[in-house]
Amino acid sequence: MIIKNTKFLVDKGGFSRSSVFLDLLDEMKAAICGVTWPQSALRFGIRPVRRGNGVTPIKYQCLSHLKQDGWLVEHRIQLVSTERPGPVDAIKLLPNNGAFALEWETGNISSSHRALNKMAVALLERKIRGGALVIPSRSLYEYLTDRVGNYQELVPYFPIWQNIEFKQGLLVIFEIEHDEVSAEAPLIPKGKDGNAFRSLIE
Repeated sequence: MIIKNTKFLVDKGGFSRSSVFLDLLDEMKAAICGVTWPQSALRFGIRPVRRGNGVTPIKYQCLSHLKQDGWLVEHRIQLVSTERPGPVDAIKLLPNNGAFALEWETGNISSSHRALNKMAVALLERKIRGGALVIPSRSLYEYLTDRVGNYQELVPYFPIWQNIEFKQGLLVIFEIEHDEVSAEAPLIPKGKDGNAFRSLIE
């Protein structure tokens, strides 16, 4: 899998230049780029069937890579004080307190907004040092589950988060895309079939 674009929506307080964050950035990029399809392949191939592929199996591949680097996956942490704690896809506890969160989009564009809003409030409340959202490009989106969140659809709303008066912290978006289109690639399972890949993180 390739990272087509890395977009810093928020970059305040110098954390992005710290050795701690640069190590996190390397781990996140390696985990994303290490996602292949099928799993036995060296690259990420997508069968070009409109709305034909699921997203959950590729998320679990990424989480599996992060877990090997010491991230906690599907971890319940109270990111927002007014909300019951729900599982975060992945979180890394940092030296000298603090944490960094990562969410991989598997829902619709409303889910993408919720993920960014939750991490933005967590930044304001100083529950985390930063957060990242992994989201498909428009090109990859065409072959995934209908209406899954995608980068192009989110772009017009970037000013919302960019204009919040954060004192410190990071919000990063990784726009991801397939390495190649391949008629030989199996369709990525959807729904409950896709959840079978959860064993990768157990």
